Amino acid sequence: MTSVSLSTSAANALRADAVVVAVAKGPKGLVLAPGAETVDEAFDGKLADVLGTLGATGAEGEAVKLPAPAGVKAPLVLAVGLGEAAEDGGFDAEALRRAAGTAARTLHGSKKAAFALPSGDAASVEAVALGALLGAYAFTAFRGDEAKAAGKAPLGEISLVGGKRDKAAKAAVERATVLAEEMNRTRDLINTPPNDLFPKSFADIVTAVGKEHGLKVEVLDEKALAKGGFGGILGVGVGSARPPRLVKVAYTHPKAKQTLAFVGKGITYDSGGISLKPAGHNETMKCDMSGAAAVFAAVVSAARLGLQVNVTGWLALAENMPSGSATRPGDVLKMYGGKTVEVLNTDAEGRLVLADAIVRAGEEKPDAIVDVATLTGAMMMALGSRTFGIMANQDGFRDKVFAAATAAGEQSWPMPLPAELRKGMDSPTADIANMGERMGGGLVAGLFLQEFVTEGTPWAHLDIAGPAYHEGAAYGYIPKGGTGSAVRTLVQLAEETAAGDL
Repeated sequence: MTSVSLSTSAANALRADAVVVAVAKGPKGLVLAPGAETVDEAFDGKLADVLGTLGATGAEGEAVKLPAPAGVKAPLVLAVGLGEAAEDGGFDAEALRRAAGTAARTLHGSKKAAFALPSGDAASVEAVALGALLGAYAFTAFRGDEAKAAGKAPLGEISLVGGKRDKAAKAAVERATVLAEEMNRTRDLINTPPNDLFPKSFADIVTAVGKEHGLKVEVLDEKALAKGGFGGILGVGVGSARPPRLVKVAYTHPKAKQTLAFVGKGITYDSGGISLKPAGHNETMKCDMSGAAAVFAAVVSAARLGLQVNVTGWLALAENMPSGSATRPGDVLKMYGGKTVEVLNTDAEGRLVLADAIVRAGEEKPDAIVDVATLTGAMMMALGSRTFGIMANQDGFRDKVFAAATAAGEQSWPMPLPAELRKGMDSPTADIANMGERMGGGLVAGLFLQEFVTEGTPWAHLDIAGPAYHEGAAYGYIPKGGTGSAVRTLVQLAEETAAGDL
């Protein structure tokens, strides 16, 4: 993986393949952001003019290359846009993350780059480091040697120049490195083809990584699931030749006063089952385990950061396939805990595996439960492809999770759980049906999950169907494919809980 370090060298004095500076849209045109001073001096104070001549505007996502003059040891200057400058001349963390990500992507194939972006405080240092490390990501595991050789390798080394190397800056780089490595682990899992990542192989990865980081891992195979009465997970996985798993991965701190339970949907491939998805909707369904991957990464991050909180992840893993043994529309499943569900649509499978895991998580009496899932296309219709929805059984807890997502830099929006939509899931045969009204389908799914939460336990549901997998061209620090959505939000929530802010 790309490495990142701090340097007190001036931007023009570090030997590297390129030096990165930032520009922005000012009230009177293009302006240089803090950090570019020594490079500007090498241009006789005319760097902004030269960039303007080349068409630079300072817009977000913009990247302009130009040869470095005498006085700059790097042969190339790369100017990246931050967008509109704030009235006080500052830039928010997300603008810095995206600019750094754009720079790292643009410099694929380079060995080393000096990043002279605004980094006056620890928060800015972390934003630049995280954006750059995420932007440098590339997934090449399944490319042949010839294809790998022909492609450009990710940027090898990032040096943050011109800032301090104090304790706060070092801690910021350390946190950014952990988050980036775990988000990139999540991306790798999401991008792995479903013939290579399935419930057992996913569980094996968790076991190996858990051992590396001192986590307690328990895996329930199909026999243990049957013995325990996990009818939801079994009902979804019964149609596949690859049986399901429920994985518990736990981090504990000896001084922790509170415990969080994170539950992740882990459908390693979703064909829709008997309610088969139409053509054009199957090709990206390897990403339907994004929630479980995010939960896994968040638990590992908590361990690596040494957070003073207990965090338990529950990964509900299954492959949803049509076959002679598959669950049929009209079947009734007896869920873990005893509630029965009439399955009206086998493509509404994520809520079934989550329900089992939520009940099991609740038995351990955590202080809060948060589930994460690529659950409904309806949420994408409501919020688009870059924003996830947040639902909860308590308004205060929903607001808490929303605030954590905002602080972490992830786009999200609080959503309601209208009580009147619950009636649509009434079943003449079972306790509840897995489908309700079509309109408000994302909210209906949340109401279904709420039925399985232990009374009195704060619970939130993150529907990351939109931002979990990006099908368009890369932008900022977001690559094509798996993104690592929700990892930062979960880690932020864990940090706040460790600080006593739950």
